[in-house]
Amino acid sequence: MTNPASLPLALTLGDPAGCGPQISLKAWDRLKDNGTLSFGLVAPFDLVRSITEDHHIQRVQGWGEVGDVFPRALPVFDISDTEASLPPVTPGRPNTAHAPATLASIRRGVELVQSGHAAALVTNPINKAELYAAGFEHPGHTEFLADLCRSAEPGVSPPVMMLVGGGLKVALATIHVPLREVPNTLNTDHLASIGRTTATALKRDFGLETPRLVFSGLNPHAGECGTIGDEEIKIINPAAARLRGEGLDIQDARPGDTVFAEALAGDYDAVIAMTHDQGLIPVKTLDFWGGVNVTLGLPIIRTSPDHGTAYDAAASRNCRPDSLIAAIELAARNARRRRDG
Repeated sequence: MTNPASLPLALTLGDPAGCGPQISLKAWDRLKDNGTLSFGLVAPFDLVRSITEDHHIQRVQGWGEVGDVFPRALPVFDISDTEASLPPVTPGRPNTAHAPATLASIRRGVELVQSGHAAALVTNPINKAELYAAGFEHPGHTEFLADLCRSAEPGVSPPVMMLVGGGLKVALATIHVPLREVPNTLNTDHLASIGRTTATALKRDFGLETPRLVFSGLNPHAGECGTIGDEEIKIINPAAARLRGEGLDIQDARPGDTVFAEALAGDYDAVIAMTHDQGLIPVKTLDFWGGVNVTLGLPIIRTSPDHGTAYDAAASRNCRPDSLIAAIELAARNARRRRDG
């Protein structure tokens, strides 16, 4: 397998009661004539057929069939053998009994990429609450993927979540952390690690020879010389100084109310935001439907739509595939760059 960019991408099932199966089929319909990419949905075939009620899907039992099938139907790489019989799916109504299929799809998708059979992994949205009820022990989707990769390739870096959309690339220093806990969560070592991981990914997968990074400030006006908080002086700026000492192009903390406009104007290639909402608000405001979640620091390429399971839209069969299409196209581009790099 020497040409990963020409290999099919592996799409995971996500929560079958959510938007995943429906937007996968809609994405296939939009991209089937693309000619530069193909993908297969890793899922129990009968489950997908019952949800989509569409004839434009085809069971494949060998991954090598995906590329040939793709121009005429959405290939579904059947993993029915990995799970016992599953209850019927009602779109919009999650069921803990479907958790084994969701997790099996992720595991098999990672295996396909790790083994060199698939170019990249594109994950459909999951419902962590349903997975927790079924015994899922990881904090989230990304951490589960990191553990799967770590078991196959020791030394995997802690993953970094980056959002791409609206002309911005925004990595997150903290993700699902309550705001009151963020100041105690941030530390210089971790921020320096995020900076290294982000710079490496921008070079390898996004083709930026010398990426220009910047930290956002945590406090208003980036602390205003310590008069409105000192996290910038004590934690954030020392991380930037350490990274500059290692040869990275990264700026000290810039005020959160201006740094994204500066990045959009071309001053920086990526912003490392201190909190989840600080980073996601500008991306979603600029491109609500087309944002992509990219996981940095894994040995495989992984992208995902920047939205959740969308149960209401799934129930009404009115799901929009824009973000999944953007995630598929970005994964394919990054696979080509990784091949050519």
